[in-house]
Amino acid sequence: MTPTLASSPLTVDIIEEAIANLPIQGRIILRLLLLQYLDVTQDEILFMVADRPDPRCVSGKKPVTTMTQESIMAMVDRRNEYRRRARLRRERTWLQCVALEHLIKTASAFAARASVLLTDRGVSSETIAALSAQARSAVPSTTLRILEQQWEKNEIGAEEYQKHRLVVEMQMQLRFAERFRKRLALAERERRTSDSTTLQDHEIGHIWGIPAGTLAARKVKFLSQYLLATQARCSDTSVSGSPVPSPEMWQATLRTLSQTPIERSIATYDGLEGTESALIEKLELYAMMGISEATETKFWNSLVYGASSNAIHTETTRTLFGLQRLVSIQKDLDTSNAALDEELLKRSMPTPKAGELPTPAPESGQGELTDFQRHILHNFIGEDVSGRSSDKW
Repeated sequence: MTPTLASSPLTVDIIEEAIANLPIQGRIILRLLLLQYLDVTQDEILFMVADRPDPRCVSGKKPVTTMTQESIMAMVDRRNEYRRRARLRRERTWLQCVALEHLIKTASAFAARASVLLTDRGVSSETIAALSAQARSAVPSTTLRILEQQWEKNEIGAEEYQKHRLVVEMQMQLRFAERFRKRLALAERERRTSDSTTLQDHEIGHIWGIPAGTLAARKVKFLSQYLLATQARCSDTSVSGSPVPSPEMWQATLRTLSQTPIERSIATYDGLEGTESALIEKLELYAMMGISEATETKFWNSLVYGASSNAIHTETTRTLFGLQRLVSIQKDLDTSNAALDEELLKRSMPTPKAGELPTPAPESGQGELTDFQRHILHNFIGEDVSGRSSDKW
């Protein structure tokens, strides 16, 4: 008989209550399986230390041993290491999704504002639609090289130059947006996989220190008890008539726990881009989509995977510092239409030609000195008004 589905939603309180009502061995099994969401208490750690067999005992009667502080700290260290790995994996995938969502919005907003600026400069909507459709196959390097040559040879004016540069910028932002959408789809799949991943048997055995057979027997026993308890809480009818645990309840448990807030880790600077100030400067440029297409992929990989020769690979949080700072910068980013228009116009301005550099504006207050100002200057160098040495000062 197929077990009935739960008629009421599963909540975190129901999960924690069902685990708390299990025997201590069952609580440990469930908490270790769900270590990226739940914590093992100190009492449960002491039980694991006392429960693990003595490795010196090969056969015969198990000798009576006492717990030592070293054995307790060793188990705590193993628990912390596996918990840190699981939670960093969850936080890393979440940060990727948040950063990519912001990047998609920024690139799309830049492309939309570029099309508006082109419309204001007399480009028809049909031409803009055709240019947008050609964005994927456009080669910006060749276009920019030809444009710069025409500008240097005075074949086009500043207005025409800026119009062509806006077209290049619009197509580049459209390619960025498409690239980020593909990455976001991949990051979301990785995030779902990470949320549904539990601690493996060999990892639990390494933490607890019990044989694989003993662990498997306990896992089947207490996992069944947990599933039956949650089914009884979420179902209107009792499961006593059909004591068959439903695998769907375990999937519902993982989905419910995946909605809990993510614990943020404290990441330290890991050596990317040489210095922290250089990394922050590049992140600010990246958040405003001012980075070139040639270097964007390499920079993103360095943020996500730590793929940089400058990174300190012994640092455990090396792949989180840049992502955390990028998300923080994106939250404070000004993406209003006025700010985006100003940034686009600044990027599309032609470079001044040789010999046509703008003359610096005269600074205020550089007119002819008054008699009183000359008198003060002479006093500073120890002379009177006529320029002769004076012992007045």
